[in-house]
Amino acid sequence: MNNKLDTVENILDVTLGDTLGDRYLSYALSTIMSRSLPDVRDGLKPVHRRLLFAMRQLKLNPETGFKKCARVVGDVIGKYHPHGDQSVYDAMVRLAQEFAVRYPLVDGQGNFGNIDGDNAAAMRYTEARMTAVAMALMDGLDEDAVDFRETYDGEEEEPVVMPANFPNLLANGASGIAVGMATNIPPHNAGEICNALLHLIKFPNASIEKLVTFMNGPDFPTGGLIVESRESIIKSYETGRGSFRLRAKWEVEDTGRGTYHIVVTEIPYQVQKSKLIEHIADLMFQKKLPILDDVRDESSEDIRIVLEPKSRTVAPEVLMESLFRLCELETRISLNMNVLEGGKLPRVMNLREVLQAFLDHRQVVLVRRSQYRLDKIEHRLEVLAGYLIAYLNLDEVIRIIREEDEVKPFLINKFSLTDVQAEAILNMRLRSLRKLEEMEIRSEYAALEEEKATLLELLKSEDLRWQNIANEIKEIRTKFGANTDIGARRSLFSDAPVIDIIPVEAMIEKEAITVICSDKGWVRALKGHVAIDDKIKYKEGDKPKFAFTAFTTDKLILVASNGRFYTLGCDKLPSGRGHGEPVRLMIDLPNEEEIIALFVYQPGKKLLLASISGRGFMLDCDNVIASTKNGKQIMNVEDGKNKVAVCTTIDDSHDHIAIIGTNRKMLVFTLDDMPKMNKGRGAVLQKYKGAHMGDIISFTAEAGLSWPMKGSKTRTETDLTTWIGRRGSVGRMPPHGFPTTNRFS
Repeated sequence: MNNKLDTVENILDVTLGDTLGDRYLSYALSTIMSRSLPDVRDGLKPVHRRLLFAMRQLKLNPETGFKKCARVVGDVIGKYHPHGDQSVYDAMVRLAQEFAVRYPLVDGQGNFGNIDGDNAAAMRYTEARMTAVAMALMDGLDEDAVDFRETYDGEEEEPVVMPANFPNLLANGASGIAVGMATNIPPHNAGEICNALLHLIKFPNASIEKLVTFMNGPDFPTGGLIVESRESIIKSYETGRGSFRLRAKWEVEDTGRGTYHIVVTEIPYQVQKSKLIEHIADLMFQKKLPILDDVRDESSEDIRIVLEPKSRTVAPEVLMESLFRLCELETRISLNMNVLEGGKLPRVMNLREVLQAFLDHRQVVLVRRSQYRLDKIEHRLEVLAGYLIAYLNLDEVIRIIREEDEVKPFLINKFSLTDVQAEAILNMRLRSLRKLEEMEIRSEYAALEEEKATLLELLKSEDLRWQNIANEIKEIRTKFGANTDIGARRSLFSDAPVIDIIPVEAMIEKEAITVICSDKGWVRALKGHVAIDDKIKYKEGDKPKFAFTAFTTDKLILVASNGRFYTLGCDKLPSGRGHGEPVRLMIDLPNEEEIIALFVYQPGKKLLLASISGRGFMLDCDNVIASTKNGKQIMNVEDGKNKVAVCTTIDDSHDHIAIIGTNRKMLVFTLDDMPKMNKGRGAVLQKYKGAHMGDIISFTAEAGLSWPMKGSKTRTETDLTTWIGRRGSVGRMPPHGFPTTNRFS
């Protein structure tokens, strides 16, 4: 009964929304603070910081031997980071991958994965130790440089932040997705960062434009070419948000007899080589890269992707530009400098704020280490002073130790010693009583007094502290700068060649074809310009509808009765063998819609578009090109009441429009009266009552209006005065002998 009462008393009457809000807020804060965002001071997330600290506790220094990664991961999850072992190992593997981290923090031995995307071996097989960069990050950890906090179980302590004698945030970058925010900082060159830091120490109000002269831009571990304008780079660093356009590095190798192939030697950052080659091969299979004949991987330790053009007449720049547009040989690396300020507040910082935060942290570390050293010196001076008193009264000290019962209090009272001094004298070894030892103590005492004076002066003077920090940064620059193997810049800067439009003829081999489209929408392309006759076969129950000659470099415009325009590449049409393929498999054309027109796209031409209700307009052919299978809506229809009926090309010499309805009324008006629109419902061209439009055509008045007669005869009417009227009129009966089909052709 008591248990039931206790349970009832512990029930809180709160709304579900408030409870969920509190729980989600706690989760969001945990994600932001303890998982996804790096600290601006050391550039590390908690898992990375705990990994390095655990390796330090295991004494895995660069000069010592390796230990199994499983041992490190076990210590991390057992003492500091209560999460899954695989996630911890994945973080450790990335810190060891030279193609993923600009300045690796872990020196791995064994299979740690590769740039093809292959995973690392299991942690029981691989071994690791720290690198010199990791040691620099933790330099001063034993000298009270940073605060420590209890681990999750309260049994151990871990550093809140690393002392960070290395600009890790910018040098190695960071990426992560938190709740409602994300961060993405590309890696940079440590030597250039040091140059910018030294300038900022000297000129605290330096502009970001000036800082960019020292830090030109990112420096990726996989190299590549950054083809971003300086203005864009400066703007990205000013706002803390932006992106950098990164391209693969390539060169042309002459293979003799006027032929060549292209060799890609560096690929963009975080692009998997195997997936890149697979993507290029897929583009070739889909005929989106007709000027590329072959791609193969000849990489060993260095990247070597060989691209063979289909023809030696293809310019290398054109081939590479097409690849840059279609695959990940060119990528955009985003910049979002969202970091934890002081380890607590998430904020997007600009370049100067990030650099200044690092310098401010180094200032704090310097003060704390100096104070720690000062405390140690004062303690040692106190002990040495006690030693000197003991030497001056050595016989008396020995007598007291031998004869007195309470030795320590007696010594303190006799020689006015402190508790520390008395304890040190009592713990002193007999061998230290030599005369030489006394001289060494006096020498050490003098040296410590001098060091103490220097430290006191350093703690009082901010200028001296900045000078000290500048010297530390210069040491880092010497150790990891441009003159070292690891510090030489890998990503270079270049201007992208201006190739706005790649010529179609450079992409596709020009061949003559004959396009055939049946009434039911089966399309095919016969090789060559062949005669269109009875020899062309169709499926049973089908019949011819469109047939014309073209080239594989042409584009086709397909007009549907729903007012949508579709674009087809002649090079992608099915071959003439058999009956072809349904055009509805190539475009998203509804089954209930009819194909009204199919013709070759002619740049600069005018089109005449009209619906069955007698509405229409004139538009540029260039405006109807569609880039997707879904097409482009040009004429608006009204639930089938205003279906498109005619789309035809207007010749440059045409100056009049003739339109006829199913009510046998014909109207002629000038081309200038035809409305010009890009899209819409159209204007009224001819009025009907109980009828609809039969046909419409453009023509030259001087040549007259022609239409077919019975048999193979054609009649041409030059005097059209009777039928000329205003656009939107009813019109008059057509000339005697006009076809009963109410069609001009």
